[in-house]
Amino acid sequence: MTASAKKIPILPLESGDRLTRCEFERRYTAMPHLKKAELIEGIVYVASPLRFNSHGKPHGNLIVWLGTYKVSTPGVELGDNATVRLDLDNEPQPDVVLLIDENLGGQARISEDDYIAGAPELVAEVAASSAAIDLYDKKKAYRRNGVQEYIVWQSLENQLAWFSLQNGEYVSLQPSANGVIKSRIFPGLWLNVQALLQGEMAEVLAVLQQGLHSEEHTNFVQHLAIKP
Repeated sequence: MTASAKKIPILPLESGDRLTRCEFERRYTAMPHLKKAELIEGIVYVASPLRFNSHGKPHGNLIVWLGTYKVSTPGVELGDNATVRLDLDNEPQPDVVLLIDENLGGQARISEDDYIAGAPELVAEVAASSAAIDLYDKKKAYRRNGVQEYIVWQSLENQLAWFSLQNGEYVSLQPSANGVIKSRIFPGLWLNVQALLQGEMAEVLAVLQQGLHSEEHTNFVQHLAIKP
């Protein structure tokens, strides 16, 4: 075998690497043991092992809340740690995504090789603190690519921010007088923020059920059902 015919070795992914999306995917595919790596603004971030209280538990509660909405809203899909091809420099792996089926007007699609291509309507991330990348470069990438709503749960500081894309900028949605934030993109997706932060999931789901029984949610489901 000539030197020119030798197979080029695939280097492992390392946090801080600056790669094209194509090379990032090539290396990630060659590391099946690796559970989570992301390309954000052309820079690789390899996740450390995740702790239960600071990540696993809040992540699970987001899944319960958003999963309940998905079950009651035909045409809406939920993804857990699914890779998203946002653009040539950004391939995040969000904790949770909620998206509208592309055949029903959703802005993202599922590629032939089964990745999310484009921006999901809603992304939720669990971040350790306000210093996390989720509130900086990742937030910029989501905004620039048109993620309509972005939720960041800062678990160590026990805070939650819900951003809505308005006129090309993220605006922080504020709870109503009774402590509830209502999605602007997914009618009926209501959240009692303090109940979620305190782990009171029965109350979180009770408020969500109010949203699911609202006229706005009924109209949304009917709207999705009549899409060509």
